[in-house]
Amino acid sequence: MPAGRPREWYETHHRRLKAMRLAIALLNSGVYRPEQAPNRKIRTTATRIGVRPPSNTTCRMVRSLIRYEQR
Repeated sequence: MPAGRPREWYETHHRRLKAMRLAIALLNSGVYRPEQAPNRKIRTTATRIGVRPPSNTTCRMVRSLIRYEQR
């Protein structure tokens, strides 16, 4: 990670990485549509893959990534 960036940049960057890892895990487990991924399912998946439970913001980001993958 490059030094000297504002804290907000790092937080956003890590949130995106976490959302991508979760979206990939959900897609691999057969979740292909955003409506199949409520917060509870995303958080359960996070626990399964060894990631801390995501915030509501990260859960929304995961659903938006799944939606994007369908295009």
